[in-house]
Amino acid sequence: MFVFAFFYFLLAILLYILALPFVFYKLKTPKYKNALKARFFLKNNPPFEENKITFHACSLGEVKSLEPFVSYYGAKEVNISTITNTGFKEANKLSKNTRYLPFEVLIPFWLKKSKVLVVLEAELWFMLFFIAKRQNTKTILINARISDKSYKSYKRFSWVYKKIFSNIDVVFAQSQKDKERLVELGAKNIKVCGNIKTVMKIEQTKIYKKPNSRLLVAASTHKNEEKLILDAYDKSFGNLILAPRHPERFSEVEKLAKEYAKKNNLSFSFFSKRKDFEANITLLDKIGELVNVYAISDVVILGGAFEPIGGHNPLEPAKFNNIVLSGKNIFNQKALFSCLENYFLIEPKDLKRNLEKIKESKNMKNTKIKNIGSIKPIIGEINGED
Repeated sequence: MFVFAFFYFLLAILLYILALPFVFYKLKTPKYKNALKARFFLKNNPPFEENKITFHACSLGEVKSLEPFVSYYGAKEVNISTITNTGFKEANKLSKNTRYLPFEVLIPFWLKKSKVLVVLEAELWFMLFFIAKRQNTKTILINARISDKSYKSYKRFSWVYKKIFSNIDVVFAQSQKDKERLVELGAKNIKVCGNIKTVMKIEQTKIYKKPNSRLLVAASTHKNEEKLILDAYDKSFGNLILAPRHPERFSEVEKLAKEYAKKNNLSFSFFSKRKDFEANITLLDKIGELVNVYAISDVVILGGAFEPIGGHNPLEPAKFNNIVLSGKNIFNQKALFSCLENYFLIEPKDLKRNLEKIKESKNMKNTKIKNIGSIKPIIGEINGED
């Protein structure tokens, strides 16, 4: 193990050096500046000071799924590390003990002993687990999954993952299929407890007035998807809200929506200016509002799956009894979709036809969540209960 760790660390040093020109280039971009300085140079990113339960998650959705654990233990009793800007901002809402996880070559000098290290899903950083075990920290991987798309890649480097899993004490998998794949990669002591995101608290933070018409939300859309949705949209269906996944695309989507509205004699507005959805087409140009919009909408078209992105979390719109439509490229979200009933996975060319069917039907069943996840066994393991 130590021989592997030595050569792995040398490789990490090489990758760190090779990445520096790209890092310096990206430092010019405000979006990445703070995260890159923290992760590559430990700028304003000291180690956690206190020996607490440390959670590590990557994305916004993963960090949100930690809320039940933070509620159980209390914000002062947990540390949270993350990688992305959005994940860091969300983590700060849960606990002030929040850090960016450094690049692997820095982890041996940064990581301090925790009561327990709990890592979410696919954040399989060798040095993170290796150093934690050298510090006699109990290590747990939760909500573990191996998607269909990434399975071949995992298998190709299974000899590396066997080394990683040898430093993980307990693994909680999302499904039996995930457990079987994890066994092949060398994981041990695997337990299946469903997808913990199904128990994530989903609550609106603001209440908006619903327009008199049906409300259609194009949520977390990516390039090309807005045009697809606009081409399928007809004002007889109701009002449309466009909510791009990335804020830096707001101006691009604005231009596209305005051109479409002008061509079809439709009204257009910015949510940030009017705070309502009375226009035929509204651009949701503010992050953190999707849940509030789901609460008053009728139909949600989830982006990220009409293009080969992998899909996005369908639980939030389903929580508010929307009819959920998505493309078929949901390879990153299959586990979450398996927690739903009455949803629609469609080809891009069939979007308009499906919207027409929804408009004409009076007995269409709304999408529902089948709550199959549980955090109780994870909490039991963290607490050291038998």
